[in-house]
Amino acid sequence: MDYNSTRNDSVKVSASEAIIKGLAPDGGLFVPVDFPRVDRFDLLKLSQMSYNERAYFILSRYLTDFTETELKKCIDSAYSKEKFETDSIAPLYKLSNNMYILELWHGPTCAFKDMALQILPHFTVTASAKLGLDNETVILVATSGDTGKAALEGFRDVDNTKIIVFYPQSGVSHIQQLQMVTQEGSNVFVCAVNGNFDDAQNGVKAIFTDKAFAALLKQNKKAFSSANSINWGRLAPQIVYYFSAYADLIKNEEIQTGDEINIVVPTGNFGNILAAYYAKRMGLPVSKLICASNENNVLTDFINTGVYDKNREFKMTISPSMDILISSNLERFLYDISGGDTEKINKLMSELKSNGKYDVGEDMRKKISDIFCAGFCNDDETLECIKNTQENYSYTLDTHTAVAVKVYTDYIKETGDNKKTVIASTASPYKFGKSVVGAVSGSDAVKGKNEFEIIEMLHDISGLKVPPSLAALKDKKVRFERVCKPDGMQIAVKDFLNI
Repeated sequence: MDYNSTRNDSVKVSASEAIIKGLAPDGGLFVPVDFPRVDRFDLLKLSQMSYNERAYFILSRYLTDFTETELKKCIDSAYSKEKFETDSIAPLYKLSNNMYILELWHGPTCAFKDMALQILPHFTVTASAKLGLDNETVILVATSGDTGKAALEGFRDVDNTKIIVFYPQSGVSHIQQLQMVTQEGSNVFVCAVNGNFDDAQNGVKAIFTDKAFAALLKQNKKAFSSANSINWGRLAPQIVYYFSAYADLIKNEEIQTGDEINIVVPTGNFGNILAAYYAKRMGLPVSKLICASNENNVLTDFINTGVYDKNREFKMTISPSMDILISSNLERFLYDISGGDTEKINKLMSELKSNGKYDVGEDMRKKISDIFCAGFCNDDETLECIKNTQENYSYTLDTHTAVAVKVYTDYIKETGDNKKTVIASTASPYKFGKSVVGAVSGSDAVKGKNEFEIIEMLHDISGLKVPPSLAALKDKKVRFERVCKPDGMQIAVKDFLNI
């Protein structure tokens, strides 16, 4: 399987090269030249497999330059009961007759990003060896909260690798910030950005595409790569868990092989729902993909109108990992539904850069509406959904999954569509304890309480085991206190790398 850039389809690279490069030299994203097909018989076989076997079945169709031994080693090193608390890795919880919660947060950092970032370091090491590279790999990351910690943990003390994470100073939860600034490892660096996630993401992209900086790195025998979902090695493992959820529905006799389901994903950067779309492209029987947003509802408006417009107020919400106005992975989707029209993609991305908006036109808008539905909710509605779900189902949602559940319930009211539906649950409620406990017990209950007192309160409410990694934060020393402006990110990178 080869990969080309969304902005220049004459650029062809192997899977290993796509993983190592992260971003194409022209600023485009690497995409597979075609999609492997999975049929009904394959789905039935998947239902009888373990998660690791399912991962190999899907990933082996994309990472075709990896040997069977190499790929299985990557998978088995990433996914184990010791790391994910459960043999099923991504368990499916039946909430009601038609609603199933795909719990993607059982990994070491309590967020869905672990599903990809536990395996990406193994991909990177394997790909580097295959390509005969002797440069030190520098992983450069912008995070809205969860990617940063998951990447730091995944790449901690990986040989011949350094990882640099930038996060918006006031745009993550306190627990998310503590997870990052106390990170252990000799090869890690964390810096807050005085701005929002889009500022951090734009800064990282600017560094990636700076030719002078690339030359400086080369002189020092270093090269950038990415752990954001712009990296194909981050995105591909996310396709697996949608197939796994469907296979579990078959296994549990909730559906017949070939039955269509809906999938709901809370998303800001579009990567997680793009993985679901790619699963559909491969043959997963999906009727509607439902995109759930918070008040930063640029994706909702885009899906409903075909106009992407980031020229709006940036809102800080209680679901901060979705506080994003520039959805990087949307470019991959646009490339696919345009039929690989790189001229069109370059035009749209140029308009976004210069005007902050673009209009895909009626033909593409119709294709989007055939595949997607979209909705959003505000913080009050999110809190109400957490409270109602706890009261009605004795199930505790985090603030991001609650957005998805609220948008889905609105979708049912509007459409009457009662197909079996999988909702991607993206984070442990413990990562957003103040909001969750406040929703269930009232805002007065958390007044004057610190994060760790709130964690104990949430344990009493939910009955969920307190993740050891979060409980341990109480006694961890803060290692990283640097804050920079967006235009100071390059200096911070140079200082850390000592170049």
